[in-house]
Amino acid sequence: MPNGAQSPSSRARSPINGARSLINGLVGGGVRACFANPGTSELHFVAALDEAPELRPVLCLFEGVATGAADGYGRMAGRPACTLLHLGPGLAGGLPNLHNARRAATPLVNIVGDHALGHKRLDAPLESDIGALAGTVSAWTRRTYHATELADDIAQALTAATGPPGAIATLIVPADVSWSDAKPDTKPDAGSEAAAPPAPTAARRGLVSVEAVTGAADALRSGEGVALLIGGEAARGAGLVAAGRVAAATGARLLCETFPARLERGAGRPAVERLAYLVSGAREQLAGVRHLVLAGAASPVAFFAYPGQGGVLVPEGCAVHVLAAGAEDVTAALEGLAEVVGPGVSPVREEARRPALPSGELTAESAAAVIGALLPEDAIVVDEAITSGIWLPGETAGAPPHDWLTLTGGSMGQGLPLAVGAAVACPDRPVLALVGDGAAMYTPQALWTQAREGLDVTTVVFDNRSYAILGLELGAAGGAGARRLLDLSAPALDFVSLARGMGVPAERATTVREFAASLKRGLAEPGPLLIDCVVPALG
Repeated sequence: MPNGAQSPSSRARSPINGARSLINGLVGGGVRACFANPGTSELHFVAALDEAPELRPVLCLFEGVATGAADGYGRMAGRPACTLLHLGPGLAGGLPNLHNARRAATPLVNIVGDHALGHKRLDAPLESDIGALAGTVSAWTRRTYHATELADDIAQALTAATGPPGAIATLIVPADVSWSDAKPDTKPDAGSEAAAPPAPTAARRGLVSVEAVTGAADALRSGEGVALLIGGEAARGAGLVAAGRVAAATGARLLCETFPARLERGAGRPAVERLAYLVSGAREQLAGVRHLVLAGAASPVAFFAYPGQGGVLVPEGCAVHVLAAGAEDVTAALEGLAEVVGPGVSPVREEARRPALPSGELTAESAAAVIGALLPEDAIVVDEAITSGIWLPGETAGAPPHDWLTLTGGSMGQGLPLAVGAAVACPDRPVLALVGDGAAMYTPQALWTQAREGLDVTTVVFDNRSYAILGLELGAAGGAGARRLLDLSAPALDFVSLARGMGVPAERATTVREFAASLKRGLAEPGPLLIDCVVPALG
């Protein structure tokens, strides 16, 4: 053993400080990944991570990557990851993807370092109101004042994060709390059971009333236009199967919220249609609906206000019936409803079908056909393709079974980090990240983490050299002009050089043949690959 190295037994005899107590609590609560962008006030936590092999540290070069990756991990693992962020500015850098995680109801725990308690009164340059920032996205926030309280505080944070539904919990840990003795009279090893509080017990989902089920059943059997709008856990597993049974038994149109946190889809799974993002498309889908039943989804509204248009998407004269929402057990509610309206009825399932590999010009539409033709079974698709993704749902509906993760909160820069977290949570599954060029530039540092961790992520950047979604929004708002601020062509972004500079192999595709060859390669070979898919902008 090299001079100065500590054996496991000698580490076990060292006093436990606050940082080690905190890590023990995380590990004891089932947390297995920490996405970190630390600073000086978190260094004792960083050092303690070396003594906790159960907790995988993943370094991120930007806080928005750390929070987005924790979101992706939580969506796929079904349990929280933690982030490690530096003071108020660090937390602020992660807020956009924490907003997305909150909208996705993802279980997530933020550990935010703070100045030592005695140092805060000096108003040092990085001093800020961390609690106020955390409160904008967190269901639970606390600052720990004594190292001996950290074990209880992290247990409460984990209980808050695991819901139901899932939520964000933020624990603020001053630097001196991390370095102080947590248990001065005992010296347990960081990995020992004695050092960790009991794992939090997941809260049970609330039962749905009989009246809610019978009311929804009466509406669905009314003989009038009916639709079932699902979200949350109803978009996967037993909830999705039950929703499909209800739709098959009643003839209801089965819709999913526009941006589901995680949607199980593909051949053999119940056929479900996502509610359109554009107001005109959503209104068309809901036209003629007289009864709208909500299961894990909110009543639909437009994302933005437009001149002369109302924001409510529910048709006039349509009655809205809430079957289950929030912390209620939406899966049990749908299963009960299925037994009432159609016992023994099976859902309509997607048929196995793929588009043929196209030829001709590379466009967003032909690229979607290539993806539908090549998407592998059990893939995880992260979708931040924005306008270039319009054709993706139709071209991939009959592909082998897969998961689809979307931009739940609408805050850009989610796609690349979400793919990192999904790949860490599910290392045996291929991850395909589909992102627009503008969206990719919010969090390109995620590519470095993909390379560092050797993650099996194939990234497709739809390179149309514009903020095309804003062009569509401008048209919807009745505006004109403003094109200069929507243009990304001068200078053109070089995603191949950017990716290679961060250690990720990259290729540029300007033809369908090139794109298909690159995508085949990326999905077949382990490790990350970025494909710069050059397509014309819409309009």
